[in-house]
Amino acid sequence: MKIRLIAMLAIMLLVFDASAKVKKSKKTQKETTEQQSTPSEITITGKVQFTYKGYWDYDKPAPEFKMTVYQYEGTQKKVYAEADIDENNEYTLTLPIETPGVYTVDCGHWQSVRVWGEDEDLTINFRGYDTARIKIKNPPYVYIQGGPKNELMNQYNFCNYRSYQAMIAISKAIYNAKTDEVTRKQLSDALYGYNSDDMSARMRYLVEHNATTTSVLALLPGLNQENDKELIDKTLQQLEAAYPGYAPIQAYKDKVAKEKAQRERLNNGNPAPDFTYPQINGKELSLSDLKGKIVLVDFWASWCGPCRKEIVNLKKYYEEFKDKGVEFLSVSIDADKDAWLKAAEEENMPWLQMHATDGGKKLMSDYQFGGIPFIVLVDANGNLYAKGLRGEAIREAIQNALKGVAPQKPAPRKSISMGAMSM
Repeated sequence: MKIRLIAMLAIMLLVFDASAKVKKSKKTQKETTEQQSTPSEITITGKVQFTYKGYWDYDKPAPEFKMTVYQYEGTQKKVYAEADIDENNEYTLTLPIETPGVYTVDCGHWQSVRVWGEDEDLTINFRGYDTARIKIKNPPYVYIQGGPKNELMNQYNFCNYRSYQAMIAISKAIYNAKTDEVTRKQLSDALYGYNSDDMSARMRYLVEHNATTTSVLALLPGLNQENDKELIDKTLQQLEAAYPGYAPIQAYKDKVAKEKAQRERLNNGNPAPDFTYPQINGKELSLSDLKGKIVLVDFWASWCGPCRKEIVNLKKYYEEFKDKGVEFLSVSIDADKDAWLKAAEEENMPWLQMHATDGGKKLMSDYQFGGIPFIVLVDANGNLYAKGLRGEAIREAIQNALKGVAPQKPAPRKSISMGAMSM
């Protein structure tokens, strides 16, 4: 009887101890989740080697040299912190963190670096102002001194930096290659394809080996959402297991779903997003007003050199198709209305002209473009027929639309084997 009583007491103690551990574990997880969702702030400090002081030799006064931290929300830039450079060329930024994520630290518009803002104070030194006589927008790599989350950002940033340097080297080599155009194109496709595949492989490696580092979320958008789906899903599961209730995971999923829905809305054959803006005469016009005609829409700006070069092609195709039920429409995303009017007069485009009064922010979001010229073809029913057109591809798309050929879906990029390329 005595032995049985002792055994029962031992079992009760074990059950109580296990229950206490479970409660403690749940409490720890709850505290961790609450701590992660609590707004905080981090400090970013550093030194800038070169500002305008002593180097500005232009007639106009030197502009302000500021340090800023920002994020893009769609096409909108939101500044979260700003600071001046002191007399020792040092700066201090205080960045409020409501939800952990990727932020860009900008150094006087000359250099920038992407960081993970969460709970690590950072030290970032910049070279700053380009003191070279001929300034080329290719700033040096920037290293982040922080913790493990931003060490992963260092590796990510370095891979991007090296990939960009490889692109420059490839472009230079191809430009200087003494060979025919066919071989030049083969060489270009092979080298750019290899560089892209190499970058993708490096991203997959970093993600696979850092699945429980929260800043891995910064790398996931760089993966192929279809081909790398298994790796992405596995990473999110591991991250959720390590950080239950971690808000940025759901934010990432929501963003991916939103972007996917937007891409699907912009598939050829779907309705073209409508817009309404003033013409040169001040009267407003909507894209939907032109329904019944095939419409070539050119998003451009006065300051965009490639845009103005493409106008030469547009004039040629306008003369060819203007009497065949095809309307041409140029939409300027100039922030400066006067600059648009001046450029429109200089280019003397004989077709419809419009000015996006918000600088094109809504258009860039609706049509999902970040560079111009961005040229799309809309069919007579107001549906997207082709996007991203340039040169001869414009003429081909218009001809196919006039013939009633079904719009083409963009083919996925094919990797080109270096070994298979004929030289």
